[in-house]
Amino acid sequence: MLPTSSSTKGRSGSHTRPNSFLPQYLRRIIKWQQMDIEYTFWQMLHLCTSPKVVYQHTKYHKQTKNQWARDDPAFVVICSLLLAVSTIAYCAAYDHSAGHAVFVVLSVLLFHFLITGTVLATFCWFFTNNYLREEAPNSHVVEQRVEWLYAFDVHCNSFFPMFVLLYVVHYFLSPLLVAHGFVPELLSNLLFMVALSYYHYINYLGYDVLPFLERTTLFLYPIGIVIFLSPILILSGFNPSRYFMNVFFRRFL
Repeated sequence: MLPTSSSTKGRSGSHTRPNSFLPQYLRRIIKWQQMDIEYTFWQMLHLCTSPKVVYQHTKYHKQTKNQWARDDPAFVVICSLLLAVSTIAYCAAYDHSAGHAVFVVLSVLLFHFLITGTVLATFCWFFTNNYLREEAPNSHVVEQRVEWLYAFDVHCNSFFPMFVLLYVVHYFLSPLLVAHGFVPELLSNLLFMVALSYYHYINYLGYDVLPFLERTTLFLYPIGIVIFLSPILILSGFNPSRYFMNVFFRRFL
């Protein structure tokens, strides 16, 4: 009877935990004293230099907290603040209206980061749980599934190096990248190619670390598409920097 009682308790705990975890996660967003800021910056640095180290620590987090997803919203908060600061810098350099600048900052935060991240995380969460999970060898093995919040964590991890390249590095190179000519077009396309490829590579690492998933190399396929399209865009004279700057600021027609 003891094993049965313990098993039942474990199952009931596993069902109630997800329901209470997300509200607790959201409440911690407004409590800076509960966030591990130093560890968050450590993660951000290593995502740009050695992302495998970050996911090695994700394994340790699973062993100690019994969940793959972060229980600390510091990464999302700090990434949002850095994104807002970089967007304000763009508006100060290229915008002509304070009201429009506010609109640009809000649209970048909501659409580029949160809404797009939610959509991509939901797609990856659905795809991995329905098509990439290994079949349990027998009925006694506990079924494991990808947590939605972990899928969002993977997106945030993948987004940060892309943010560094396309918001920070791009900002300082923007006077050159938005100019006319073949060299600006070449450099702009290469920068976007590297940023998007690195995004998908870290996305792959995030799901490859999960032991109950198989065929995770599918997440590397978009890199091939990006590399294939880049020469075509260069030869066609498309400059992604001018295009996106024109979308937001209407200054580079």
